[in-house]
Amino acid sequence: MARIGPGDLALTMDELRVVAGYTLSCAEEVLPLFEDAAPDDPRPRAAVQAARVFVDGAERSRLQRVTALDAHRAAKVATTGPGRHAAHAAGDAAASAYLHPIARATQVGHILRAAAHAARALELAAGDDPAVGDRHIEGARRRAPGALVDVLRRYPPAPAGRSRVAQLMIDLDTGLR
Repeated sequence: MARIGPGDLALTMDELRVVAGYTLSCAEEVLPLFEDAAPDDPRPRAAVQAARVFVDGAERSRLQRVTALDAHRAAKVATTGPGRHAAHAAGDAAASAYLHPIARATQVGHILRAAAHAARALELAAGDDPAVGDRHIEGARRRAPGALVDVLRRYPPAPAGRSRVAQLMIDLDTGLR
């Protein structure tokens, strides 16, 4: 465990792996939505694989950072809404290995944004049906392990936002607390 300073939280590698495992499961579920739209773009899959490497016990490395950024770049050029959000979920999964142990609401995104992007991808794939996203968030809430909830509760609530992804993340955050 790293040295704790003012405003910092205690986070172990095991806890970071729980967070990354959760975000990974969210991204894996919707990755086909990106790959169906862009079968020749390997960046989101590489981010998912980098998250898996960390979850399976490897040290955090440049691999997670680089692939996370690459997946987010893939999202910017995605040709479909579901594909864009699936790529963001993949990038968020890889980035979750770098959840910062500082008590800021923005850090909640490292824990919950992959689930929110996955929900948005699914709702867009269903014709922009918000009920699909809401059901997915409820499922994500039920699948969240207790250790993830323990980590989440160390942080302030998710920040407000006007986008649908922000609202889905707030709904999940509220449901888990």
